[in-house]
Order: sequence, then C-alpha cells, then structure tokens
Amino acid sequence: MGYTREAAARSCFLLAIPAVLASGIFELKDAPEEGDIAWGPTWLATVIAFAVGYAVIAWFMRFIETKSFMPFVYYRIALGVVIIAFVTFGVLSPHAAESAG
Repeated sequence: MGYTREAAARSCFLLAIPAVLASGIFELKDAPEEGDIAWGPTWLATVIAFAVGYAVIAWFMRFIETKSFMPFVYYRIALGVVIIAFVTFGVLSPHAAESAG
C-alpha cells in the first residue's frame, strides 16, 4: 500500500490501543468487589507496564528506522520448522503447537 516500515508499525501500535483498553475493561468486569482488590499495587503495576511498553515501542520504532526485519524472518521460519518437526515426531501435541507461535 506504499507505507514505510515506520508508518506501518505506527499504525499497528495505534490500532492496538482500543483493543488493549477494551480487553482491560472486559477483564475488570470480572474482578471481585472493590474491597477485595489491592488497588495500590494494581495501579502501580499498570503504570510500570505502561512505562516499559512505551520504552520498548520507542526503542522498536528507532530500531526499524535503521535495521532490517530479516533476522526476525529467519527466526520465525526456524521456529516454524522446529515446531513442525516436534509435532511430526510426537514431541509436542498439535494443541500445544497452536499456542507456541
């Protein structure tokens, strides 16, 4: 579609925001009553997760401006071959392989 790698990655991250927020809200509805949750540690963990996620995304955006995706492509191909071999030889069941990739 003519997007640069940076633009494609940026749009993917922006599209993920509503999905992540919706999943958090969906899981929050299953939480016990407010008195049973330690809200302090929950908010602290949320802030830390946000900060780490933001830092990783910032690093990744700088990374894709200068580096190739080919090491990742080779890794995924090798992982796929290993999983297919493990399933073929019975080391993994097909259901375990579904969650491995």
